[in-house]
Order: sequence, then C-alpha cells, then structure tokens
Amino acid sequence: MALIDVLDRLAAIEPTEFPFISLYLNLQPDETGRDNYSAFIRKEFSERAKTFEAGWAQKKSFERDAERIMAYLDTEVQPQANGLALFACSDADDFFEVVQFESPIDNHRLYVYPQPYLYPLARVIDQYPRYAVLLTDTNYARIFVFGRGRTLNQKEIESDNMNRTSVGGWSQMRYQRHVDNLYLHHAKDVVEALERVVRQDDLQHIILAGNDVIMPLVKDQLPKALADKVIDVMSLDVQTPDHAVYDATLAKMREYDAQSDAERVARLLDEYRAGGLAVVSVPNTLRALESGQVDELFITGTAQALDYDPAKTERVLTIYEGENAPDLDLSDPRVVANELIRRARATDAKVTFIEDPTLLQDVEGVGGVLRFRIT
Repeated sequence: MALIDVLDRLAAIEPTEFPFISLYLNLQPDETGRDNYSAFIRKEFSERAKTFEAGWAQKKSFERDAERIMAYLDTEVQPQANGLALFACSDADDFFEVVQFESPIDNHRLYVYPQPYLYPLARVIDQYPRYAVLLTDTNYARIFVFGRGRTLNQKEIESDNMNRTSVGGWSQMRYQRHVDNLYLHHAKDVVEALERVVRQDDLQHIILAGNDVIMPLVKDQLPKALADKVIDVMSLDVQTPDHAVYDATLAKMREYDAQSDAERVARLLDEYRAGGLAVVSVPNTLRALESGQVDELFITGTAQALDYDPAKTERVLTIYEGENAPDLDLSDPRVVANELIRRARATDAKVTFIEDPTLLQDVEGVGGVLRFRIT
C-alpha cells in the first residue's frame, strides 16, 4: 500500500480515551552490524507503563499492545527494511498497522497519544518522493521509478545497433545518415516509453542521464509537458549499477528540493503580504486547515522548531471553532505539528516540509497556500 494512503487512513482516526502507540524505528545496523532497537523498545515500554495507574483499563490496553509489538518485531521484520512505522491500539477496534520501508528513519521514536502520531511518517513521504530516471546511450536505455528509498519499477529498451561489417560498401555520408536515423528512432522510442511511465505512475519529477551524443536528441523529442518535469540532466554510463544511479539521482533531488523550498516559501510570503491566497502562523493555519481552505501546507522540518504562543493559539481556535476546538496540549509543538499534518491530510492538502528552519522562522514555522479565502 502507498505510504500516502496509510497516512490518510491514520489521519482519519478519531481520538480515543485509550493510549494509541506510534512507534518509529531506524532498522539500519549499528557499527557492529547488529540491530540496536530492542533495548530502546524494552526501556521505553517499561518507563511508559509506569505512567499509568495500576489496574486502569488504559494501562492494560497499553501492555497488550506492547506485548503484541514485541512479538511482531521478533519475527516479522524484513531483512531489507531500514525503517519501520507501527501503529497500535487494541481498544480502538484492535487497530494494528505496520509499514516497513527501505528508506531509513532518522531516530527511534515512541509516541503515546490519543491519536496516531503522523509527523515522522509524513516526513518520510516528503524526503523520499517518487521520481523517474531515464538512463540511456545510443541504442540501450533503462527507465527507473525510485521512491521510498528503493527501485519501484524498472524498464529496459534496446534498439537496433549499427553493425559496420554489414555496411562495408556504403559511402561514409550514407553510413552516417543511417546511424543518425537509428539514434533518432531510439530517442523517440525511449521518450515514448518514459511518457507512458510518467503518466501511469503520475510522476512529477524526471532526471535524464546519458552521454553527449544521445542527450540532445532525447531533449528534442520531449513534449513540453514532459520537459517541464525535468529537473536535471546528468552524465552517467548506461551500465551504472542500480544503487549508484539511485544515490546519484537522489542527491540531485535533494539539491532541487532545497532550491525549490526557498522559492516556494518566497512565493508564499509574497502572496500573504499582498493579501492573497496564503496564510501563515500556527493558529491561523490550523483554522484554515479546519475550514478546508489549504491546498498546500508548508511546515518546518523539525517539529520543535514551531515557535508560537500557545495561549494565543487556544484563543483563536476557541473563537473560530467553539466547541469543535480540539482538546490538545497546545504547549507541546510536537502535538501541534501532528494536528497540522492530520488536518492537512484529512482535507487532501499536500504537505511540504521545509528543511531550512530559517525560511519559516518569522511566521512561527508554518504557512499554507489557499484554495479559496473566507471573508
């Protein structure tokens, strides 16, 4: 199941009076080659269990979930997984959902809240987007779809190759024209295949890679809709190993994201200053999300970097939402960050994390582009 679908299902879960466990684990082995999450889990479960009064239904629910989680981790972790997100609440219709992925989680984290804690999962989706790579030479091409830290799809295309021994009597000019035609047909074939992949997978970003002979032909054949999605053109050998293609292109994606983050925040602030379709600050963005106004949420890449006035936020939400205002610990930026993510996905708003905390620091770490404005 796509991670965004998991995120949306979790965002729709209503608060429960029982503890809802959200567990994030970095499954990468340590310097000795061993997993190091077991000690973390045992320690955290033991300490969190002490916070519940003995005999309470909430404590029993927590202990049932902790036992089930430990059993799962003992037998079900996949060897290729580098990250894991697990959500459990036995008294919420026995809810238990696990996602394992090849992209790593930064650190082990355990959250026990009335609802699933979504911020780290949304971060993984934003940090490891799906994108296409076309790697080609003059007669052979590989098309990759990367996402979630791994290869999601791969296609190979091989065109006719010029055999010099079969054209020994040709003039040099005629031979060159034939070679040029073969190269052109190959470029057309790979662009058509790339277009199908991008359309089928609904991809927004493309990286081209190849040699100096084929790249000009490929770029000439790109329709405008496809050319607009190209973020970089690289020089890579067509036989480059898959993992090296991924590492090199992911680095380019990160560079592109850093540059586009600054541009998008600048446009957001310009729109807000002009009184247009934009909102900033924690209370106003929360309110706009609740009204379904936000089309794209921009939020700082570190939850603790949200810098806002909890009392003012509570007043604004109470004024505009009345009895519907959420019963949240607004003094905890992690809780507020989670509520921003939850409201965004509940209204199908895109979530974009801004990695440079200075870009949004003057507007409390959050803002949004609006679909419409309520007067």
